[in-house]
Amino acid sequence: MKSIVLAGGCFWGVDAYFSQLKGVVETSVGYVDGNMRHPSYEQVCNGVARHAEACQVFYDEQVISLEQILDQFFRIINPYALNKQGHDIGKQYRSGIYLDDPKDEDAVKTFMEKMFGDDLKRVATQVKMNHDYDLAEPYHQDYLKKNPSGYCHVNLGLATKEEKK
Repeated sequence: MKSIVLAGGCFWGVDAYFSQLKGVVETSVGYVDGNMRHPSYEQVCNGVARHAEACQVFYDEQVISLEQILDQFFRIINPYALNKQGHDIGKQYRSGIYLDDPKDEDAVKTFMEKMFGDDLKRVATQVKMNHDYDLAEPYHQDYLKKNPSGYCHVNLGLATKEEKK
C-alpha cells in the first residue's frame, strides 16, 4: 500500500472524492506544510498556523496507480489558482502534492510536465515531501459523509461510474 498527501482546497471535499474511488483503501484529513506541530483548525483558519488543509490517501497501487491518483486530483482542483479553490480563499486552501515516498517525486514531475506542457510554469500546485502531516480534529474526519449537505467546492461526480467503488 502507498500513500500521498493532497492539498486541494477544502479538505472535506478532497476526502469525500478520493474515498469513493476503487483502490483507495483509507483517507484522512489534516494539516500539512506549516510552521508548528499539531495545529488546531482555528489556528489554521486565523493564520497563526500556516498549514494547508490536506487529505492523506492510502491506496493499493495494484488497483489504482499514482498517475491515476494525480489525474483524479487535477480533475477536482484549479492548479493555476494561488491560495484558493472555488469560493475558499486563503493560504490554507493552496494546492499541493506532498510525497510520503521520495521515489514518487520523478513520476509526479513527469506527470505534471506531460499534463501541463508549456503551462507548467503557471501551475501553483506545489510538489514537496510530506514532513509534517497532522490529523485534523475528529469532527473533520469523513465530514461530508456525516454532513451530506455540507459545503465544498469539489464536484464529487467527476469520477466515472467505473472508477468508483
